[in-house]
Amino acid sequence: MPSEAPATSYKISVLTGIAIVVASMVGTGVFTSLGFQVLGIQSGFALLMLWAVGGVIALCGALCYGELAAAMPRSGGEYHYLSQIYHPVLGFLSGWVSATVGFAAPTALAAMALGKYTQSVWPSVSPMVLSVGVVFALTVVHALSRQVGSRLQVVITSVKVVVLVAFIGAGLVVATPQPLAFLPHTSSDWHQLLSPAFAISLIYVSYAYSGWNAAVYLTGEVQNPQRNLPRILLIGTAIVLCLYVGLNFVFLYSTPISKLAGQVEVGFVAATTLFGIGVGRLMGAVIAVLLVSTISSMIFAGPRIVQVMGEDLAPLRPLAQVSRQGIPVRAMLFQLALTLLFIVSATFEAVLVYAGFILSLFTFLTVLGLFVLRVRRPNLPRPYRTWGYPITPLLFLGLNGWTLWFLAHDKPLETCYGLLTLAAGLIIYFLGQWATHRFVGLGRT
Repeated sequence: MPSEAPATSYKISVLTGIAIVVASMVGTGVFTSLGFQVLGIQSGFALLMLWAVGGVIALCGALCYGELAAAMPRSGGEYHYLSQIYHPVLGFLSGWVSATVGFAAPTALAAMALGKYTQSVWPSVSPMVLSVGVVFALTVVHALSRQVGSRLQVVITSVKVVVLVAFIGAGLVVATPQPLAFLPHTSSDWHQLLSPAFAISLIYVSYAYSGWNAAVYLTGEVQNPQRNLPRILLIGTAIVLCLYVGLNFVFLYSTPISKLAGQVEVGFVAATTLFGIGVGRLMGAVIAVLLVSTISSMIFAGPRIVQVMGEDLAPLRPLAQVSRQGIPVRAMLFQLALTLLFIVSATFEAVLVYAGFILSLFTFLTVLGLFVLRVRRPNLPRPYRTWGYPITPLLFLGLNGWTLWFLAHDKPLETCYGLLTLAAGLIIYFLGQWATHRFVGLGRT
């Protein structure tokens, strides 16, 4: 068919894939969560270890996802993997959560943070109008051209990395060191790593690192995915780990903990301490610009899940249709509608809290599936095998499982809401199956 040629004429390069991973991870989390972490943790060593441990979890996950992506190269991420490894119902539930919460809500959160940071610099700006406008404009860009959208992603992500590296370098040069030890001096420094406060903070850090698996949703559009996708995941995650540890070191090295405690805009607070109020306001504007990259990456990757689900399930088939350029425009519009709903209603913060449990649950099941797949299909071609297997996936499962247990124990109400979301997904899945069988049966009669 003539319309298929353009869809294969452009493939996502390694550079673009790395940009998507970096942009998906570096967002609101790293600029907001430190202020809450220092309320329960006063050790500089434990605070930096928090970000290092979160990075280790993400790196281990990326290594495991690299093998799954190379062995099963199809867009869709956890939806595709869980459907193949366990059962289509688990894949559907994963896609249901990702499509309704996993991308739309963080996109809305980043957009609203963008509006808030911008208003701190220009008070006359309406945060909601700006948030809606940016999401709508970026959706239009990605819906019109995959190539233009990819190049935009590379440019704005490059700016993000350069700005953060420059801030880290300037902070190390200008900062007045705070009396905070970043190496362990007493046993209490080590004990804090096992404290409830560390576990709570690790939930926030895990959210800050979320997005390390973004490229697997685009597997079908990546150049030579068996070879390039593991490189994309590893390099992108490693870059973010270095940025996060460096950035939080500068925050803590330059700014008294008392000033950071309880503050959301930690970037603004640290920049003001380092360079004065003028540069602090400028930093607020810069962070607002950086959030555009996060919004763009979510708009780029999220609709691919809905597209793949539509290919497999008759009730969602209209969302699987693509444009002549091979872009899932209908799925993009679906995600746009959900994102705008979250922004306008301003109730998505609660969704993010309870969704944290579900999203972590599905990454846990996906990495566990690495063991299942090796047992069930030992002869499956694996162009890439997880480095450090089985230690790497076991480390991920242990750390992620500990976080899941603590979240379920400490936040039972949010966990129950998350399970209700899964129940709603189950109802939709079985209704879809019933409708499909009924349609087939009517067709035969």
